[in-house]
Amino acid sequence: MSDQTPAFQLAAVGYAFLPSADMRTLIEQDGLEPDALDRWDSFAESWAHLGIDRYMADGGRYRRRRHAVFAVGPQIIERKPHQPHYQSRDYNELNGGIERWFTPIENQIASHPTLLAILRACHTLFEGLTPPVARPPVWHVELHQFRIEAHDGADGQPTPEGLHRDGVDWVLVLLVGRENIASGVTSIHDLQRRLLGSFTLETPLDAALVDDGRVYHGVTAVHPLDPAKPAHRDVLVVTFRRQ
Repeated sequence: MSDQTPAFQLAAVGYAFLPSADMRTLIEQDGLEPDALDRWDSFAESWAHLGIDRYMADGGRYRRRRHAVFAVGPQIIERKPHQPHYQSRDYNELNGGIERWFTPIENQIASHPTLLAILRACHTLFEGLTPPVARPPVWHVELHQFRIEAHDGADGQPTPEGLHRDGVDWVLVLLVGRENIASGVTSIHDLQRRLLGSFTLETPLDAALVDDGRVYHGVTAVHPLDPAKPAHRDVLVVTFRRQ
């Protein structure tokens, strides 16, 4: 296994930063959706249609999101009935401890070739890094479309809960776009909260891959470059958890 592969990096240090070109290669490698990323624009445009996250315990209205749940296995990618997102306070001190019913991801996005290709790529990678004895027949997968907005004098908080783990097995954070945004630095820390590395998702398809059992992650606040113009950071977060 090359020491340049995402799998090697994840196995070695518990996280990997993939520039857009490397993430594109990862998505396209199975060849089942050869035109998936050719349809990226229609996929990314759906971030303009997210609802306000009304579960923010800090009272913020800077986060928009949609949510969906899938079953993903070697022969299956199937959307599950809509259900709440739940995290215990052990993992999310700010917003955990309650069922959060977010607006569902639109059907045309849930079945979009780009999304299906992303899920296949994640499954191939994460399944390969999971010991055979621990691999579930089907993974419980949650998808979150996030838009973090920033305004003059009002920063947006990509991770308002601060440095955290998600209580899953594996995490993908994929940049969909940035408009008029400064900062948004991702940092990765070990279980003693010592800094392991940091990077900024700047170009669409830049990605962070995280072994959630081994590291914490967080993202700094974002603010507008030009306070007179709209400013936002769009990401897709995909989590894989054993049933």
